[in-house]
Amino acid sequence: MIDIRNLNKTFNTSKGKVEVLKDINLKVEKGDIFGIIGFSGAGKSTMIRCLNRLEEPTSGSIFIGNNDIVAMNKAELREARKKIGMIFQDFNLFDSMNVYKNVAFPLKIAGYSEEKIKNRVYEILNLVELSDKVDFYPAQLSGGQKQRVGIARALANEPDVLLSDEATSALDPQTTYSILELLRDINKKLNLTILLITHELDVIKYICNNMAVIENGSIVETGSTNSVFLNPKSNTAKKFVKIMANLSVNSECAGGGVI
Repeated sequence: MIDIRNLNKTFNTSKGKVEVLKDINLKVEKGDIFGIIGFSGAGKSTMIRCLNRLEEPTSGSIFIGNNDIVAMNKAELREARKKIGMIFQDFNLFDSMNVYKNVAFPLKIAGYSEEKIKNRVYEILNLVELSDKVDFYPAQLSGGQKQRVGIARALANEPDVLLSDEATSALDPQTTYSILELLRDINKKLNLTILLITHELDVIKYICNNMAVIENGSIVETGSTNSVFLNPKSNTAKKFVKIMANLSVNSECAGGGVI
């Protein structure tokens, strides 16, 4: 479903060129929930933003289905983006619009009739369990509710792929759990391919079937989530697993567990 081939991204800065992505090759199968983990500055956000060309790749190919996103002109890209939903860490909602209008926005842009927009908005709000908040504005919602609106808007055009850019980083643990449960439910009901990036290893462990590790702009490890957790090979994966193990021990100690 997603096939990234020899992807490179270089930024031109006042100090010269900076290679952010270096020869990225990665495949995500249709219907999978695939995670990419890395520390801050590793290049994961740039990589996921290249998939819908919010960032323009310097070179390489990105196939979603049979279509190379990188080779598309502006008109072709506009059409392709309708089938690539994206959710963001900061929710990216319009504060001046209520929940209904936020979810309806991409459908209006796509030129759907008011009747179809109404039916689709309520269908999606039911899916994300927010039908009772249809007239609320973002300022009236909790962080988890805002993210559910963001997910609903990303699903409005019935995408084939859902990209998640640190979508749970701003949420507390309990809310993070509820959002991950929602994404898992959506994946099952819609057979939606989900690609998420995060620096939270517990998020990857909880929801992802397969994963990749990015380090200094390069993919250094891929495999099933279980295999990477049980036998990490890259320095980054080993550090993440060690951090998680230490957190688990500290949590047990704080709760009166074994010291």
